[in-house]
Amino acid sequence: MPLKQRHSLLTVVTFTSLGLLAASPLLAWDGVVEKQTFEMQDFTTQGGETIPELAVGWEAYGELNDARDNAILITHFFSGTSHAAGRYDPDGEPTGYWDAIIGPGKPLDTDEYYIIASDTLVNLNAHDPNVTTTGPASINPDTGEPWGMDFPVVTIRDFVEVQRALLESQGIESLHAVMGASMGALQAFEWASAYPDKVDRLIPVIGGGVADPWLLATLSAWAAPIRLDANWNEGNYYDGEPPTDGLKEALKLVTLNANHWQWANETFNRDWADEERDPAQDINARYAIEQTLDDVAAARAELSDANHLLYLVRANQLFMAGHGDSLEEGLAAIDAPTLMLYSENDLVFAPEGVRRTAELIEADGTEVTLKTLEGNRGHLDGVVAIDQASKTLREFLK
Repeated sequence: MPLKQRHSLLTVVTFTSLGLLAASPLLAWDGVVEKQTFEMQDFTTQGGETIPELAVGWEAYGELNDARDNAILITHFFSGTSHAAGRYDPDGEPTGYWDAIIGPGKPLDTDEYYIIASDTLVNLNAHDPNVTTTGPASINPDTGEPWGMDFPVVTIRDFVEVQRALLESQGIESLHAVMGASMGALQAFEWASAYPDKVDRLIPVIGGGVADPWLLATLSAWAAPIRLDANWNEGNYYDGEPPTDGLKEALKLVTLNANHWQWANETFNRDWADEERDPAQDINARYAIEQTLDDVAAARAELSDANHLLYLVRANQLFMAGHGDSLEEGLAAIDAPTLMLYSENDLVFAPEGVRRTAELIEADGTEVTLKTLEGNRGHLDGVVAIDQASKTLREFLK
């Protein structure tokens, strides 16, 4: 398989943000979305710190009904954005990551539902022109300089609170469903635990109810290359050279862990990156999988911010459903019927942890359905193989 094709197979979409669709009730959504921005004069974090002049991007597909009760919130994954479906360019710019299930006649039917998604705080893709986020790379209005590591620590619960404010600004008091993959699943769990009266259905995908020790260590490994880059300078690099090499290595690890060895072995074998350069004869020669991971990481690093990655790592490490001291209590607070989609080959969220989460949610009688997604991508099957769950999703949302 040519290297270019391998590259396209590996690319983990770094989707962008944003827009409210002004759809006519007589016309199906045409797939074009428009960037929108939600602003708050100030926001108080769970840690009691104040973030002034907060802004996040958002987009939506479909139309909010008069009762404002047909909204489905989509929460995005670690390296993602709010661009879950559609395109910004009517001539065919790449579509959002879950375009297979969002749109007219699809399981998340935009002729019936109002689908809304927002960028999180400290979004990884801080330098993507289609992303609006507030984080370390943003200007602190009190100093006129980038926040850097002075930015407050934020949590998954903080992401949820900003989303709640966004929804309330549109008069949305309850959700037909909340659905998200990976870090998006964490946000979905937190929504259903913190606001059980506002969530009618819960659909966490490839995620569990707590950051277990394996995930804590995995996230720490993602952060390490940035901290080891001399250009990181304790996060004070905005007036100088950014820690690009460390960021690339971090993103390479994110991409590798999000996939599975089955995919790597079936796609690359032991092919060389350059057919004329034998790694056994040239210490600088590369194998195809090495070169592809490096190429993808370099492309993603152009849109990403190193400090934002560190803050995302910490937000995920801090996660326990309910944002309290007891996982059991946090999950017991969930009353919404729950559909959990996961992969038995997931190398990020252990399948045992996902099943344990399901057991704790249903311990008090809450309805829980577990469904596996098949494929060779592991964790990423929650994004690239989501269409396998189309029938289940359609029935669950009804």
